[in-house]
Amino acid sequence: MTGNEIRHLFLKYFEDRGHTVVPSDALVPKNDPSLLFTNAGMVQFKNVFLGQEKRDYTRAASSQKCVRAGGKHNDLEMVGRTARHHTFFEMLGNFSFGDYFKKEAIAYAWEFLTEIVKLPKEKLYISIYKDDEEAFQIWKNDIGLADDRIYRLGEEDNFWAMGNTGPCGPCSEIYIDQGEALGCGKPTCEVGCDCDRYLEIWNLVFMQYDRDDAGNMEPLPSPCIDTGMGLERLAAVLQGKPSNYDSDIMMGLIQHASKITGKAYNANHENDVSLRVIADHARAATFLINDGVLPSNEGRGYVLRRIMRRALRHGKLLDQEKPFFHHITEDVIKKFQDVYADLKTNRDFIQKVVTNEEVSFNNTLTFGTERLNEILDRLRKENKTVIPGEEVFKLYDTFGFPVDLVEETAKDTGFELDMSGFDRAMKEQREKAMASWKGSGEKQIAPIYAKIVQEHGGTLFDGYGGTEGEGRVVALLKDQQPVKSASEGDEIELVLDETPFYGESGGQVGDIGWAFHDKARLEITDTQKPLSNLIVHKAKVTQGTVQAGDALTLQVDARKRIDTANNHSATHLLHAALKEVLGPHVKQAGSLVEADRLRFDYTHFSPLTEEERERIEALVNEQIRANIEVETKVVSMEDALEEGAVALFGEKYDDHVRVVNVPGFSKELCGGTHVPATGTIGFFKITHEGGIASGVRRIEAVTGTRAYEWVQNEFGQLSGIRKLLKAQPNEEVNKIKKMLERQRELEKEVGALKDKLISGKGGGTSLMDEVKQVGGVSLLVKKLEGMDAKTLRSFIDNAKNQIQSGVVVAGSSDNGKVMLAAGVTKDLTGRFHAGNILKEIAGIVGGSGGGRPDMAQAGGSQPEKLDDALNAVPALIEK
Repeated sequence: MTGNEIRHLFLKYFEDRGHTVVPSDALVPKNDPSLLFTNAGMVQFKNVFLGQEKRDYTRAASSQKCVRAGGKHNDLEMVGRTARHHTFFEMLGNFSFGDYFKKEAIAYAWEFLTEIVKLPKEKLYISIYKDDEEAFQIWKNDIGLADDRIYRLGEEDNFWAMGNTGPCGPCSEIYIDQGEALGCGKPTCEVGCDCDRYLEIWNLVFMQYDRDDAGNMEPLPSPCIDTGMGLERLAAVLQGKPSNYDSDIMMGLIQHASKITGKAYNANHENDVSLRVIADHARAATFLINDGVLPSNEGRGYVLRRIMRRALRHGKLLDQEKPFFHHITEDVIKKFQDVYADLKTNRDFIQKVVTNEEVSFNNTLTFGTERLNEILDRLRKENKTVIPGEEVFKLYDTFGFPVDLVEETAKDTGFELDMSGFDRAMKEQREKAMASWKGSGEKQIAPIYAKIVQEHGGTLFDGYGGTEGEGRVVALLKDQQPVKSASEGDEIELVLDETPFYGESGGQVGDIGWAFHDKARLEITDTQKPLSNLIVHKAKVTQGTVQAGDALTLQVDARKRIDTANNHSATHLLHAALKEVLGPHVKQAGSLVEADRLRFDYTHFSPLTEEERERIEALVNEQIRANIEVETKVVSMEDALEEGAVALFGEKYDDHVRVVNVPGFSKELCGGTHVPATGTIGFFKITHEGGIASGVRRIEAVTGTRAYEWVQNEFGQLSGIRKLLKAQPNEEVNKIKKMLERQRELEKEVGALKDKLISGKGGGTSLMDEVKQVGGVSLLVKKLEGMDAKTLRSFIDNAKNQIQSGVVVAGSSDNGKVMLAAGVTKDLTGRFHAGNILKEIAGIVGGSGGGRPDMAQAGGSQPEKLDDALNAVPALIEK
């Protein structure tokens, strides 16, 4: 069976047994700051296991895209050198949320492996947690395995936990004996050995306890099942291959890389490693970019950049001087687009990102080589033969220069590497990165919110139809601790059973407003949505007392809500306009929607031209003037996508989604508040456009009243310029052009005069006329008005050439700052040091400086003392 057939067979097997087949989640986990990437099938169900979220189903199956290349799960350096490690892989899994448990999970796994894909029963072995007698009895009595086929292992191997506290439970793993040929040969080789003979293929997690801060474990009221099986590993086993890389999932990519690079596979060990690295990393890069991750110098983007540059480095080892990696990622897209259709949709964008990064890396190699040569030259002059570890790390971390290339260059030039120093610097960097990692703006959810949902249920949002409503207080929090009541002056968090207040999400800020009854009044200062089904109001009690259970009248600030809705609907129109003008590769990469403005981040590789900007604004305003009715409806996710609704990069959606439709122009999945018709927006104006990361740009814009005010302000500025120029309307540009041309002419004249002054040909005297003999040395001290540092240096060089032997000191002041320069001709640098001369006189003008023996510069902050500083030079020379 091919990998695609195995994936299909697995999902069909569990679908036939009442499981809902759930699409793979994005590789960027939402609202989970603890994870760089989705690294297991259970990640998208984490809140379900924690009781913070409920689904329409109690059993599910998926084939989840996973990346393990950063943080706790970092397999990067092992990839290509072992049979099993990957940066990207697919995890097959079945899940039960309080439905079936151990008996059924074990039976499903055994039936699938032995009856469906027909693995030989006699080659399968089992491990269980040492104290899990229930699992032992199921494997022995229900499945019929002999005692010696069931291994009891400790907590490290067979007990799973979501964290230090929370859901946890024992595991049971299924192994296959691949034969002595793949073993380590030790007489102790058995299940649990690190060699490839007994290969783990499926892990069944029995989530049955809740562990508290003290380490105590209480049984969960609804035990759950979480299983995981690597698709690549199962494919290799079923295809009789000793390595995942030999399966059809990977071999096609390796063969393509072999053809592109001209290096035969299975002919040279190190070449084989490089080909495997390139194939694996091409998959990871393609899928990460497809899910919205872009190469950068921090966070997830930094990991992607490391993955790509590691692949490109291995390309260099295979003698690839021209860009080649995009050919391999193109093959990834072709191979997987039938399963992951968005790869085909995003093809052009993915290839653009890959090509740009490859070009950037080639530039990095050039720059890094120059920097390395500078380091080696300095070490030679210092008679040192070891490259310091911190220098190697700086090349690697700051410039992206591969360590193995430094090592290779060092060997060729007779140097050694301080690898222990490099390892120390790397460890420090990792510790700093872990300490500063906060995800991508996600917030850690306080446990109290999940408890509120468990005890009282979620919050019903009823604000789409208006800005007023009623709600009953189900919880009051003060400093995130439950309280029974709150009085005047208290700042609290308020949870209601239903509310018209929109909780911040999807880029739209939370509502503000008021809540009251006959005994209390509260000001709502913000509304948040910590969980998908919970809305929390931040409030201040301005009058009276409010208690849990009270019924409150609720009023959203209608003006702010309308202005926010204007901007939110405008982002949808802007998104559609960007796609139409720039191309389908444009994806939303982030947004902020508030009452005063909107911010929209999008994927694109070049600044907007003036023409593109005007076309985008014209398209949006055309839709506004058409006053099109905005339609909203809730449908299944599947139906929404079939209708052509746009789902945002990496966004997490429920099974049923809200579609916001501007007929004929824009259709997006969105839970935010919107205008009833586009004409309500009034007017749209882009105020700024610029880049914020590689391949990501940002538009800031205003609508309605704010757009009118912005245009009025711009017109006021233009009127002011017109008055200063004494110009008529439409004459401003020509007048400014003429002024700039005249300015350039004057700058040329000033430059020519400076050149004359520097050369000593200005006025009636030459520089030589001003040279004095001090202590038998020719000395020229010159004060130059309004000169910059570059002009001073030129003066020093020119004067040294003219006097041939001597010392030259010059100074100038401009805008309250002093600049000094000094030069000594080469024949006198043994007696005089230009840097030391300036150190002596710079203090007089309140500054400091220094430099080489033959040339130095200094600055100061007391121009009134410049003459004193210059007058002090002759005495220094005499001394």
